[in-house]
Amino acid sequence: MPERRNYIVRQCMDQSKYESDRSKNCLIESSISDHVKNEPCWLGIDEAGRGPVLGPMVYGTCYSPISDKERFSDLKFADSKVLSEEQRESIFSKMNESLDILGWMVEILSPAYISKSMLRRYKYNLNALSHDCAIGLIKRVLERGVNVTEVYVDTVGDPTKYQTKLKEIFPNIDVTVSKKADSLFPIVSAASICAKVARDQAVKNWVFMEQISLEEPDYGSGYPGDPKTKKFLEQSFDKVFGFPSFVRFSWSTASLIMDKDGVAVRWEDDDEDDASSQGTPALSHFFKKKDSKPELTRHRFFSHRQLTHVTSI
Repeated sequence: MPERRNYIVRQCMDQSKYESDRSKNCLIESSISDHVKNEPCWLGIDEAGRGPVLGPMVYGTCYSPISDKERFSDLKFADSKVLSEEQRESIFSKMNESLDILGWMVEILSPAYISKSMLRRYKYNLNALSHDCAIGLIKRVLERGVNVTEVYVDTVGDPTKYQTKLKEIFPNIDVTVSKKADSLFPIVSAASICAKVARDQAVKNWVFMEQISLEEPDYGSGYPGDPKTKKFLEQSFDKVFGFPSFVRFSWSTASLIMDKDGVAVRWEDDDEDDASSQGTPALSHFFKKKDSKPELTRHRFFSHRQLTHVTSI
């Protein structure tokens, strides 16, 4: 994000290190006034960058005293998707000049983290990831001492189930989960602007650890159908190493390119079948399950005396 006063980067590494390593998640938040700690507050949550194959997904939250709703509305918030980048930046600047009546927090989820989550052995899908991120933001705001009494969330998945889930976790807070919440509730619109500004800056100022050079640094919207995004994917793809960490390689758009144009890799486990066909036992041979009904071994007392079972007399 651009250099501004009144915000803090909280993460496992310092801000300068994050500027050169975008493979980690990052939490950025405003300063918090005593006013929002002492007054009952409403809080909104929204995300930016859920669908693109490029760049991070960002979850944002904004909170403000309920008693200041009129002053809050004077900032003229709107759904970030209907605003230009310049308009979002302008509103975000006004927000940072009004920290006596509001606070904000964003979590930037790196493309690498998203891909690893979705491709791990026990699937962690995007909906679950989104829910956990939203829950984490609410918990962090409460930990900072903000007196949150109302929460408004733009839904991910079924709104009724999502609302029930949040209500079970936060029983003392009035929770509202709704479709199009970013256009219905100004506090969610504000969260949407925070998330979109953070994502825009992260994408625009992305630092490639792979040190790749591009003919055109414009990646487009990041959505698979965008011609500029397609061109970037073609230019940045390496047949051996795949895509840079800027790309969500768990997306089907990226995986199809890797399957089609990438160099096939043969792992040691792939040799097991070949070894078996040549008479050499495969490694898995030694770990086969035993027969559920193994053949009974006769005691030597019977075998030494050549005694056998008699079926008839």
